[in-house]
Amino acid sequence: MATRSVATVFGGSGFLGRYVVKRLAQQGHVVRVAVRRPARANELRPMGRVGQVVPLYASLADEASIAQAVEGADIVVNLVGILAEARAGDFMRVHADGAGRVARLSAAAGAGALVQMSAIGAATDSPSLYGRSKQAGEQAVHDAFPAAVVLRPSIVFGPEDAFFNRFAGIARLAPVFPLFCGDTKFQPVYAGDVAEAVLRAVEIGAGGVFELGGPRVWSFRELMVWMLHELRRKPRIFEVPMGLARLQASILEHVPGKPLTRDQLTMLARDNVVSDGMAGFEELGIAPTPLELVVPGYLNRYRPGGGKRELPK
Repeated sequence: MATRSVATVFGGSGFLGRYVVKRLAQQGHVVRVAVRRPARANELRPMGRVGQVVPLYASLADEASIAQAVEGADIVVNLVGILAEARAGDFMRVHADGAGRVARLSAAAGAGALVQMSAIGAATDSPSLYGRSKQAGEQAVHDAFPAAVVLRPSIVFGPEDAFFNRFAGIARLAPVFPLFCGDTKFQPVYAGDVAEAVLRAVEIGAGGVFELGGPRVWSFRELMVWMLHELRRKPRIFEVPMGLARLQASILEHVPGKPLTRDQLTMLARDNVVSDGMAGFEELGIAPTPLELVVPGYLNRYRPGGGKRELPK
């Protein structure tokens, strides 16, 4: 009897990971969900047949746990990433050192394909530590596993996202809506399309970097105005001057949960769109999903009355 292909997904219990795990299971792979808290991944088991989705412990700082997770794996996907540091150096420890460790041990285990999730804006000269650490991770991965595929999505949306849900939550409670860096450009991309790109990248198996953006470029201001319209809410929009924004970020980065850091503000001030000449969805054979077809469905609960009744516009 033929042995089923094994796929290991680091960070598989996160927002994007759930989409990737589901698609890999649908393709018939045995999926190891490699996470620091396996109990939180148990809810993913129904995405496959009995015994097909297997949560297990792994930490990107622990070589032994990584080696165990990738042993016998045909496909390895690394989705682990952070948006703020709990302590100085976390960006490099997670995005660079951890990613390089996964790539090196995956190569040693004989994995046939490796997909590394990065982000648009990854660059050695990025003004943000986040962007520089993502680029360092890409380099470490390619040094250890030359055939690895790197995916760089723009802002990722979906029912569980931390982007539209966060701002919709603010709009539901605040009479004044703060807007930072309104002119910054974004190319929001659906989580399901990014997960599909992971599968197509595995099929290609020839390495390379793909930047993933949705079908439309929006300014941050346009996104928020559109979102407020969908919410049927009309708070006063206050465009926060950069000086005041920096002051707020310097305070908020010390608040539990770090709602805004100076590094995040630096990232927010730079356009986050697919670069000219970069391979992307088209080369992967995917038609990206417009956010207008997905986002209103899960923003409904933030409308007046919880979306249970339609109010006059």
